[in-house]
Parts: sequence; structure tokens; C-alpha cells
Amino acid sequence: MGPRVSVTNERAAAAARAVIPGGVNSPVRAFGSVGGTPLSIASAAGATVTDVAGREYVDLVASWGPALLGHAHPEVVAAVRDAATRGLSFGASTLGETELAEAVIARLTVRGVPLVERLRLVSTGTEATMTAIRLARAATGRDLVVKFAGHYHGHSDGLLAEAGSGLATFALPGSAGVPTAIAAQTLVLPYNDLDAVRAAFAEHPGRIAAVITEAAGANAGVLAPLPGFNGALALLTREHGALLILDEVLTGFRVHSAGWWGLEASGVTGSTEWAPDLVTFGKVIGGGMPLAALGGPAAAMDLLAPAGPVYQAGTLSGNPLAVAAGLATLRLATPDVYAHVDRAADAVAVAVHEALDAEGVAHVVPRAGSLFSLAFRVGDVRDYADARDQEAWRYPPFFHAMREQGIALPPSVFEAWFLTAAHDDDALARIVAALPGAARAAARATAAT
Repeated sequence: MGPRVSVTNERAAAAARAVIPGGVNSPVRAFGSVGGTPLSIASAAGATVTDVAGREYVDLVASWGPALLGHAHPEVVAAVRDAATRGLSFGASTLGETELAEAVIARLTVRGVPLVERLRLVSTGTEATMTAIRLARAATGRDLVVKFAGHYHGHSDGLLAEAGSGLATFALPGSAGVPTAIAAQTLVLPYNDLDAVRAAFAEHPGRIAAVITEAAGANAGVLAPLPGFNGALALLTREHGALLILDEVLTGFRVHSAGWWGLEASGVTGSTEWAPDLVTFGKVIGGGMPLAALGGPAAAMDLLAPAGPVYQAGTLSGNPLAVAAGLATLRLATPDVYAHVDRAADAVAVAVHEALDAEGVAHVVPRAGSLFSLAFRVGDVRDYADARDQEAWRYPPFFHAMREQGIALPPSVFEAWFLTAAHDDDALARIVAALPGAARAAARATAAT
């Protein structure tokens, strides 16, 4: 037997590129925005991940949100292991599916009134938003959909769209392989701009089926809705006979026990007098396993087959292992968990600001509940144009300086940072200690870096 070749991130990346397009199964993992070799993770526990070379990092990605409790929480792992002993997939209904739907409906009930009466489980957030759009079109008999620039709703053809000129022009394809005719069914508007929404309804009377919005934007950095924006969307869509689809794939059960809508419904961030027509969930609802959902009132949801004419199906929908992980996560996601995550997010966001401020680096730290991001600019970030108008070239040196000190950040300035219930004082101290060096790296950066 020859000498053992040590595993490195570089070797892992090279092997992956030989058999996987671009070496990754989701583009952001390729580190295209920050450069360098992407991490190949071997294991994770609590607030840390460990790469194939054996190096541990305090993690601020949290699997892009699902790890609310921290990685590999013992009770979640035990629930999945127990479910696996009874079978991996049945292609049939299980009691767990009903229990999860009941748990979600209970979390989304305020003063005895449920936001969701029916829940359909799917496997991915893309499936959830795609099905919600199909449902809205069937319910209204209309074709057009409004989305906001900088909001991401999965990779279905109609939602991968870029804005054309003007406020309410038809969209152009945002990806190769998307027919122009399909992209043209989507209107892309600037976020937080109610006048643009009003103009779209005026220009296309009786043709808009739905407005879809992230409950709080978190895919162009964090883009929080202005106070009252979501509620005004609900009123506008109702006035014009369209549906409001609230995409909580990322925020659902992440920023509050009832998601961003729960923050607003409880009066924390906005009005209590509004509700979306359909809601989509993902990430936390599956506890780190592939599971997502869409929900809404019975009258709309019962249009789905087999009760109604709108077809949707999935061999692995409601997978028993994913359901077990989701149930365990929701059961463990107590008010104390959300309070801890909020405090941890506050501590890190303040430390980021102080470190960059000390180096004289122009920046803002946009917030939406416990979610935040970093933008190298002067002035608030209210829409996609603001998010893009920054010295993004400062982020790669900042990112790599943190990585060198054992902190794993999202590999793009246009992504949210995630804290978990497992980020204890030691983990937070390691993050805070790494920030001054990263701030210096950002300060030294040039546009050609």
C-alpha cells in the first residue's frame, strides 16, 4: 500500500469538477463571488463546521438558514435516526405529515384565526413557490405575476427573470434556457416601491394573477420591507382581484416562531391587519432535510389535486425522515431559542459595525429580525439598486481574512448571515476577535483586488 494522500479542499474541489458541473451542486458554493477554493465540509456540530482537511470554523452560514438550533442537534438527529429504522420512503401517507401540518398551522394562528388552514408538503422551496404561482393562476384565471428585483423565489423558469426598462415592463430571461415567452409572464418591479405596483396594476388591468414577495428580502443581502409595505401589498392585491404570495422559505420559523408574518402580526415590525393569500416555507421547516411547503386558506388550497384541478405531485413529498427532522426542530424552537438567536445576531452585527467603523470603511449592516448582511456603502439599502451600489470588491478580502481566522462566512456579499441557538459565548468571542483583522483587510482592498 502506498503512502496515504492527505485530503485537502483543493483536491476535493478538483475531484468534484471532474464529475460535477462547476464542481458544485448549487452555484454559490463555488466561491465565484469571493474567489479561492471552496470549502468541502466533512462534518458539523453546534456552531461549527469542519472541512475535509480537519480544520474547524465557527459557522455563519447555518446551511443557509435551516440550522436554527445549530448543526446536528442531538434530538433532531435522534428523531431522524428513529424514523430511518422504520423505512426511508413509502410513497404513501404517514401520520408525521399530518402532525407537521398541524404544528405549522398552530404556529400561524393569531387570536384564534389561522393564517394557514391547509398545508401541502413538497421537497424544495422552488417547488413550493412554483406551485403557489400555478395555484394563483388557476384561482384567478390570469397569467401575469409580479416579483421584485433582487428577490429570489427558486429557479423555476418564470421566476428567473431580470427587469426590463421602466417600472412595469415585461421581464427578459435571467438564465439561458428560459424561453422569452415564459419570462414575459413576469413583471419585475423595484422593491419597496408601492407606486410601481400600482402602476403595474393600472397598465395590466385584470391580467395580474399574483404578487410574490420575500417576506423580508434576504437574497441580495438583507432587504427589509419598509414599515407597512407588506400590508399595503395585501390591500392592493385584494383590490385588484390578485393574490399575495408571501415567500417565507428563508424567514419562516427563522426570525420568529411564526416567521416574518408573525413579527408583523404580533405588532413587532408592522400592522396586524393584513394577511397573505398563500405562504411558502422551506429551510427550518425541514430541520436541515429536503422539505418545503405551501399553505393558505382551504378555499385556495383545495384547488390542488386530488381535491381540485391544479396538479402537483412528488414521489418524495412528505418524506418521513424530513418530516421527523422538521417536527423535532419546531418542537425545540422555543421562545428562548429565538431570544438567544436575536441576542447573538445583535452582538455580531454590532461587532461588525464597530470593527469596520474603526478602520473608516463605509458600510451599513442591513437588518431584518435576526437576519443581517454587510454592504460596503453609505446609506440604507432599500432595494436591489441600493444593494448593487456598493464597493462589493471589499468583501472578498474581508471574507478570506475571516476564513483564515477560523470563521466561515457566506461566500457572497449578497447573502444573509445566520446565527443559531448553538452560538454560545465562546463562538461569539471567536467571531468578534476575528473582525478587526478582516476590517483591516477590507480597508486595504482596492477595486482591482
